[in-house]
Amino acid sequence: MRKIGILTSGGDAPGMNAAIRAIVRKSIFHGLEVFGLRRGFQGLISNDCFRMHLGSVADIIHRGGTILRTARTPEFMHESGRRAALSTLRANELDALVVIGGDGSFHGADWLTSAGVPTVGIPATIDNDIACTDYCIGFDTAVCNVTDAINKVRDTATSHERVYVIEVMGRTSGHIALFAGLAGGAESILVPELPFDLEHVCQRLHRGVQRGKLHSIILVAEGAGSALSIGEEIKMRTNMETRVTILGHLQRGGTPTAFDRILASRFGAAAVDLLLSGRFGQMVGNVGCELRFSPLAAALAQKKEFPAELYHLAGILSI
Repeated sequence: MRKIGILTSGGDAPGMNAAIRAIVRKSIFHGLEVFGLRRGFQGLISNDCFRMHLGSVADIIHRGGTILRTARTPEFMHESGRRAALSTLRANELDALVVIGGDGSFHGADWLTSAGVPTVGIPATIDNDIACTDYCIGFDTAVCNVTDAINKVRDTATSHERVYVIEVMGRTSGHIALFAGLAGGAESILVPELPFDLEHVCQRLHRGVQRGKLHSIILVAEGAGSALSIGEEIKMRTNMETRVTILGHLQRGGTPTAFDRILASRFGAAAVDLLLSGRFGQMVGNVGCELRFSPLAAALAQKKEFPAELYHLAGILSI
């Protein structure tokens, strides 16, 4: 093991830079050379590869996004793209690869493993939808961003005595909605993992008004439905003044939290340890505050368990 490559793929996640920094510096500490691949698997296909040094990762631990850039690369799904990727690895004499990203990135990493390329995956997605780890890089920052937005919306909601329906990201995962909803005191949280009844949501709104509540916040995960449609339905059923806010990509941006920086640093260092120990085709995870390693194929074969007990708690605390 002499040369390690790094790429970030798919949606960006706050903390990716902290992971890159850890991989580069841990590798150099062990006498390895490190190469960055720009724009994820696209850089692997087009041979957009460059040597990284200690200074390459200076002053990046606090920055959101990824200095390696990222892209979604459908070409990698085709044989010609995969042949080009393998050619890049050979041309640069890369002995191993660390892939930082989410579900799609892990599928690419798993294929590389099957093709004989020593590969390790680091879960980085605000959706937090990767199995075999409690937390993915970027999730905590996204939850904090959404919680901050809820706090700001609440001021206006109270002043105007309105219902606010807030749509958050997460793809088919309701983790952001659940954690931010619990932290922000949302009255109702709608997620794709569990069924919900809008009539029940409206009844809760009426009960709140009857006991003197000045506002209500309803959080909707994008995979559970359109906040615009749900907002219109709530307005029609309750005759309450209702507004809709779609937070969009601001949830991804900004300075990563201390939690995400520490998690990413631990993941990056552990990925190098895995490669040096000859354990390939693995992903680094965090279970109960401890680092855990799982086969990429096993993580991809499972659906991440939804924390139903937290959902139940949020429902109790918002009565």
